Amino acid sequence: MTGSLLEVIALDVRDAVAAERGGADRLEVVADMAADGLTPAPETVAAIAAECALPQMVMLRGEAGFTADAEALDRLRNDAKALAQAGAAGFVFGFLDADGAVDLAATEAMIHAVSPLPWTFHRAVDYAADTSASWRAVRLLPNLATVLTSGSPSGVGDGLPVLKARCEAGDAGLVLAGGGLKPPHVRALLDYGIRAFHVGSAVRTSWTEPVDPSLVARWRSLLDRD
Repeated sequence: MTGSLLEVIALDVRDAVAAERGGADRLEVVADMAADGLTPAPETVAAIAAECALPQMVMLRGEAGFTADAEALDRLRNDAKALAQAGAAGFVFGFLDADGAVDLAATEAMIHAVSPLPWTFHRAVDYAADTSASWRAVRLLPNLATVLTSGSPSGVGDGLPVLKARCEAGDAGLVLAGGGLKPPHVRALLDYGIRAFHVGSAVRTSWTEPVDPSLVARWRSLLDRD
């Protein structure tokens, strides 16, 4: 990997191949972006693995929202096993309880289910009732690779002060900046010490169109400056 880590959302093989051609380092593989990303089929992961060398961080999320009861966790455990066998390099998940706090029991259950693979805590952290408390709960969990965060439910533009504060607290190495990420945000994020970036809509004309490798290449170039 050169420069900063660039993760691109992929819905299928075509997206994955385009992301790799454009210079991405990693994929987040999901289904149904109308629900902000749900668990994809194992067949999708296997098909991508056959055509693309990039590591796949695969979403484990059964429905929109951030809560998961025992039945949902059982389904996600089964999904994780099938997806790992299909070629997942790691997983993306994270849960809140009814009060908006990090649901450590659910999150730890999934960490155990996917072990020893790494995982990303996804943007549930931005929707927690107490963002600082949510970070304290998450940051020391085992095998945590990154925390996908924009610093705000409304996106990186509004979340820059929170992201800066997280970096000042020593968490720059965990931050995977994404969610409304735009090129003008990059300079500040790099200055904070963030070196991992996540893009989806920014590398395609719409969610009904595939990833555009030329747009991925622009992000690659932007992140590799300095």
